[in-house]
Amino acid sequence: MTDYPQSPKDTLQKKILVVENDQVLSRILAHTLTQHGFTTAEARNGIEGLAVAETFHPDLMLLDIDMPEMDGVTMLKELRTKGDITPIMMLTNLNNPDYIADAAEHGVHEYLIKADWDVDEVVEKVKIKLHLQ
Repeated sequence: MTDYPQSPKDTLQKKILVVENDQVLSRILAHTLTQHGFTTAEARNGIEGLAVAETFHPDLMLLDIDMPEMDGVTMLKELRTKGDITPIMMLTNLNNPDYIADAAEHGVHEYLIKADWDVDEVVEKVKIKLHLQ
């Protein structure tokens, strides 16, 4: 897990957990979110993500689906079973209707195909989801 400090110009005070096994993408997302005033933490798989979520208490999670040890959908189900209703945006390379339906059943309505967006677009979607825009 990597914690990034808040930007000195932070006015948002919102925490974002990035759960993504692609270390480069995770760092880019976390760094960009930090530059926009968010506090971020990272996890590399669902098991680590669950542990970080319990202590970090994020306002929103960016959650990859295809990860080792525990995939994102399983992590999502575990969170919901524990009563965690944190908003989640799913990130994936998989355009699989079954995953989309499964995620939607557990309260995820933002499902982003990695090839279809850039980092600034994700930041804008995060702000919208958190009613900051």
